[in-house]
Amino acid sequence: MAGAVHRIRHFLSEEEWAFAPHETPALPGSPGSPDHPIQRRVAYGTISVLLGLTGGLGNALVAANTATLQGALGLDPAQIAWLPTVYVMTNISINLLLIKFRQQFGLRPFTLIFLFIYAVLTFAHLFVLDFTSAIFVRAASGMAGAALTTLGLYYMMQALPASWRLKALVIGLGIPQCATPLARLFSPELLAMSQWRTLYLFELGLALLSLASVAWLRLPPTIRQKAFEPLDFVTFTLFAVSMALISAVLGLGRIVWWTNAPWIGWALVTAIPLLAAALIIEHGRSNPLINTRWLASTDILRFAVVTIMARIVLSEQNTAAVGMLTLFGQNNDQLGTFFAIIFVASVAGVLVSAITLDLTRLTQPVILAIGLVAVAAWLDSSSTSLTRAPQLYFTQALIAFSATLFFGPALLFGMSRALSQGSGHVISFLALFGIVNSLGGLGGAALLGSYQQMRERAHSVELVQTIDPTDPIVAQRIQLGASAVSRTVGDPALRQAEGGALLAQATSREANVLAYNDVFQLIAVLAAGTFSYLLFLLIRRRLRERRMESSA
Repeated sequence: MAGAVHRIRHFLSEEEWAFAPHETPALPGSPGSPDHPIQRRVAYGTISVLLGLTGGLGNALVAANTATLQGALGLDPAQIAWLPTVYVMTNISINLLLIKFRQQFGLRPFTLIFLFIYAVLTFAHLFVLDFTSAIFVRAASGMAGAALTTLGLYYMMQALPASWRLKALVIGLGIPQCATPLARLFSPELLAMSQWRTLYLFELGLALLSLASVAWLRLPPTIRQKAFEPLDFVTFTLFAVSMALISAVLGLGRIVWWTNAPWIGWALVTAIPLLAAALIIEHGRSNPLINTRWLASTDILRFAVVTIMARIVLSEQNTAAVGMLTLFGQNNDQLGTFFAIIFVASVAGVLVSAITLDLTRLTQPVILAIGLVAVAAWLDSSSTSLTRAPQLYFTQALIAFSATLFFGPALLFGMSRALSQGSGHVISFLALFGIVNSLGGLGGAALLGSYQQMRERAHSVELVQTIDPTDPIVAQRIQLGASAVSRTVGDPALRQAEGGALLAQATSREANVLAYNDVFQLIAVLAAGTFSYLLFLLIRRRLRERRMESSA
């Protein structure tokens, strides 16, 4: 009988649906919470995993295979850097619009529209091999990814009982975070089939599967309400352009170098006034899209700073560890076990975060995660030119575990603050959370990558200054290098020159290793500072609570 009722309800509109008290959506735009049979719960859970991985892999597959795509598409380093950057550009901006869109029209139409556009562009890119089409595919992927992440979250909330809804929220948010190690794990097999086209075929298949799944099994209806106002689109335009320019600066700054490209300065000069104009407009509105007064409160500013710091230190894995292993000539083909361990640790972090979730203790998992990163980064800072992936299994597993352990409690911490002020603050908080996570990730890679390059130059100068050709040890090393090429180079002078070139290569490698160690140390210091600050706030809050209890 219950199944028949649900099938009848399945085709009703929101206006025709009679919500039971426990089925009422928590917020306009979010689905209701009816009871489901176990088969339907399994289907919702399966689709949630599919949607989450589709949204996450849209950017992860490109980020994990930039070298291959650069060669296949004939791009230079700056051009290939645009692909993941454009994804972030559209993903940040569309999130702001998406929140009100689903309140007024529902999330499903938005998802179907952009999944269809994404699938069409990906299909077209298989036949049109150029930089412009690749940019359009990444832009569509960013917009579709924003909707898929939210939709996957809602599907997971339908898959678990009502008492586990917050745990479902953590799991739904954690699934896309597992996409990056998964992409690095299986992309070598995809590339072996038909190079870059297989990656895009795989993306196309995921998009079509997600499109069919969303069309096949709908979410329960929601409560809709008029949400958009004319000024929303003015704010969105100003905000989107400013965020796109800032994303471009962060994504390409260390590639073209910050002081060598005039457009970086012009982009910032344009972005800052546009963002300021958007905030000024919102500050004077009675029903703002972004609640500037609440966002400027001490708690929320503190939350934003801590989240940005966390995202920066969590960039250690993709920027520093993988970068150092790439320096040693190891690529995705040779790092299967490494990325398998990282993937398992990421999944473990999601599950532990969900199982141990406690709304009264949301700060503790965040403190633990950042503390683990500090320990792991400090252990990695003693790397040498003989370090390989097996020596990093434990520390990188800790960081992968910490990254997914951090995400859910951090979101719920801010969300609880937003809901305590009213449902209207949720839009502002989700916009803030999307900005600090996306820009924090880009900014982390930009900061750590730039720092590594600067330290490499400094170490190179130091090492070169210590090399004296008259030193017997140096002369012996050059002679050993010359002997290594003696079978192929007959001229003694050329052999000696080759020996010197090999010594220069070894010097450059050592300078890079020392620079990566400096990066690990910087991450450890930043993580330790953030850990100490959060611990101070936690202790101070506990002391205040005790004083209040004693005075009462």
